[in-house]
Amino acid sequence: MLIVGLGNPGPNYEHTRHNIGFMVVDELVKRQNSQKLSSSSFNGELFKFSNHFLLKPLTFMNLSGIAIAAVKKFYKIDEVVVIHDDLDLPFGALRFKKGGGHGGHNGLKSTDESISKEYIRIRMGIGKPEHKGEVASYVLSNFSKNEQEHLSEWIRFTCEAVEFLLNNSLEDVSSKYSIKKFQLK
Repeated sequence: MLIVGLGNPGPNYEHTRHNIGFMVVDELVKRQNSQKLSSSSFNGELFKFSNHFLLKPLTFMNLSGIAIAAVKKFYKIDEVVVIHDDLDLPFGALRFKKGGGHGGHNGLKSTDESISKEYIRIRMGIGKPEHKGEVASYVLSNFSKNEQEHLSEWIRFTCEAVEFLLNNSLEDVSSKYSIKKFQLK
């Protein structure tokens, strides 16, 4: 299985809402004691544990599919899981599905174009800005102080869901780990 966290490379984006996928992969790398692989030909940071791969595409969000397709093809991987931020879900929501549209998410759009729409999506809700014109600045901004207090817990919970998915069905993962709305204090 190839597990991909979407995000943008570089310190300017490290703690932004758009990088929640990277944050989950970073935590999975630690939890699984993953081995870093040479990844210069894949345009990303690539890690391996057991028979699974973890990828952080370094192509910037809009071209994520290029890195995903390269790893998928080289290692002949059938099952791909993409972890990404989702504006249509409130902060802390966690949903799982296979296939579907990109909903305006450029990382998903690139992935759809590169490998088709038939991959598992782990949708992490980041909420919406007040005005539609603020979407770009919102996803590229850091989580609020209140959200940051719950971020580690949410990332750990998402990692547990990914680890459960390694040996269980998408339906089982969805019924056990879906969160409709995270309760902020």
